[in-house]
Amino acid sequence: MKICVLGLGYIGFPTALLLADAGHEVIGVDVNEAVVDRLNRGSISDEEPLMLNLYRRASGRFHAQTEVPYADAFIICVPTPLQKDMHVASLEYVKSAATMVASKLREGNLVVLESTVPPGTTAKLVVPILKSSGLGPDQFYAAYCSERAIPGNVIYEMTHNDRIIGGKEWQSASKAKELYASFVRGTLHLTDLNTAEFIKLIENTYRDINIALANEFAKIAEDNGINIWEARELANKHPRVNIAKPGPGVGGHCIAIDPWFLTDNSMSCQLIKSARDVNDYMPNHVVRMIKSATKDIENPIVTILGVAYKGNVSDARETPAHRIIKLAENEGIHVRCHDPLVKHFEKELETLNEATSNSDCVVLVTDHDVFRTINPLQLAMRNKNLIDTRNCLDHDMWVGAGFTVKVLGNSEMLRPVPEIEATQVKGKPLVEQRITS
Repeated sequence: MKICVLGLGYIGFPTALLLADAGHEVIGVDVNEAVVDRLNRGSISDEEPLMLNLYRRASGRFHAQTEVPYADAFIICVPTPLQKDMHVASLEYVKSAATMVASKLREGNLVVLESTVPPGTTAKLVVPILKSSGLGPDQFYAAYCSERAIPGNVIYEMTHNDRIIGGKEWQSASKAKELYASFVRGTLHLTDLNTAEFIKLIENTYRDINIALANEFAKIAEDNGINIWEARELANKHPRVNIAKPGPGVGGHCIAIDPWFLTDNSMSCQLIKSARDVNDYMPNHVVRMIKSATKDIENPIVTILGVAYKGNVSDARETPAHRIIKLAENEGIHVRCHDPLVKHFEKELETLNEATSNSDCVVLVTDHDVFRTINPLQLAMRNKNLIDTRNCLDHDMWVGAGFTVKVLGNSEMLRPVPEIEATQVKGKPLVEQRITS
């Protein structure tokens, strides 16, 4: 089958390669000529596991270009950014892609929208545009099938996770199922268009609300002298409780964006909006922690560890680090950033030594595994303060290196034991030393 994939970004490119690897002839289309040239040269990032091997296997059946060709099936994987001033989905890329497909649409073709969109988009926006081809609605197939994949494990999850496929009628859903079955090993579930679009949004909204609840718990725990991390671990021993981890905010293109798509045409979204407000406020909470840690320091310098939106990925889209940095700088705090995984960021990224030299406070924002290997004794800090917003570092080691440690969601401040007191309590566990000091 000849397949055209429109949009060669985080989702479109691996989708195109998986289809090519399954034996299809695949033409990838992107309006960015630099992207097309790079992919045709074989300049492929090695950030995603399995991507390079997949490209080597599939490159003979994949080609990128800027014009939409005639094909048997078209898969639209273009971005759907959020218009932040109005909190509504921007569907301009979807409209443009559908218009380009309509100019090449022939009877019996299949068109699948993968982009995350508000419910009703495929039926009310894409299908009418496709009808401008002159074909009747019963002369082509249209479906919706969004991915379920996470950065850092995209290839595996695209092939192994279940998929939800919605069709404008049962024949369209079945036609799309035949196509995806060529590379998806998970179960393919069929439904209607609106339901498939809705499911994608409620999956990520559920996660956003769970994180918001955890963040609320963290702040309440701080107010009541409680360690949320211990409380969460014990609460999750209940067989029907699964509280998410709190953190400095929510980022990425899915969880931070998708919930707003549900609010486009509905008044029944108070909880969703509240959860978004809670998670969007967490960077403010982190900055309050920074101000508290540096309140007695003139012209403080703060080091941000990690600007990616989540651990062990290079993706900084919608990262909470953006807001933390801006808010801190507005308070007159000089901010430096270090992230060994992120290649492009709006603020200069420095080496660990550069970012921590004469710094007054280290703020762990992203839980990259590599940060766990940092030796705090080797950091040339002016003042030794650590704020761990992910509870992922070895706090005993940092305290032992002379750092005062504050963990988001824990009311206790972990301080180095003075030398004289350390002698008095020698042989006791560090936790006992904290209690007795």
